[in-house]
Amino acid sequence: MRILDPHIHMTSRTTDDYEAMYAAGVRAVVEPAFWLGQPRTSAASFTDYFDSLVGWERFRAAQFGIRHHAAIALNPKEANDPRCREVLTEIPRYLLKDGVVAVGEVGFDSMTPAEDEAFAAQLELARDADLPVLVHTPHRDKLAGTRRTLDVVRESGLPPERVLVDHLNETTVALVHDAGMWAGFSVYPDTKMDERRTVALLREYGTTRMIVNSAADWGRSDPLKTARTGREMLAAGFSDDDVDQVLWRNPAEFYGQSGNLVLDPVPGFVAGEPPAPGVEFEGSSVLRGVRA
Repeated sequence: MRILDPHIHMTSRTTDDYEAMYAAGVRAVVEPAFWLGQPRTSAASFTDYFDSLVGWERFRAAQFGIRHHAAIALNPKEANDPRCREVLTEIPRYLLKDGVVAVGEVGFDSMTPAEDEAFAAQLELARDADLPVLVHTPHRDKLAGTRRTLDVVRESGLPPERVLVDHLNETTVALVHDAGMWAGFSVYPDTKMDERRTVALLREYGTTRMIVNSAADWGRSDPLKTARTGREMLAAGFSDDDVDQVLWRNPAEFYGQSGNLVLDPVPGFVAGEPPAPGVEFEGSSVLRGVRA
């Protein structure tokens, strides 16, 4: 089983997690910018964080044989703080960095006018940078939030195949599926979706444009939920090829639209050996489009 976790916050995770992920088949991740739990108070704290995502975290992941990529954005929750919205002027330069494969997470938290404005502005940034977009749907009033999300995306003029709408469930998947966008499912121990419910939706809607992630962060979460979902798919009668499509080829196709996705093995990495301090992490080739 090979896995590209398309939404995981590795800044919040340990090196033990990286080792366990590699052992489970994870060979690449995408880490979207998000709220850290403690409110930021200035745009400068965002730029320090962005620098870590495109620098240190890529290096840290490579030491454990995993390719790390980032999505950059002002997250919906902090879009409500005027002190944070200044970072919107800084984001364009980060969208040009190596390893940045999308704009995200953008979308709604409380569905305020400020969130609406920041969402629309960052969809425009994505269009200007020719990058796909990872969209966060709200945890409260998810159905209304998803409907508004799709309206804002349509108003932006972005092609639907360039948009991944995440944190979906049984009440929202049909809206996104029918809109022609990519459908994302975050599999959690207690909240969001679990393996069984996710597999049931894969059985109902098929595996095309369907993406599974762990969204593991600093809360109670599990960076191996992608692998666990793959095993649940096999137990439910899906084929190895179906699992590979959902856990590898689908996220590779979506983020491959950026032209910045690197899926080559990390040079110099040997499984089971201590990480080499000088391991190269730039990679020998860049995905442009999709490579199986």
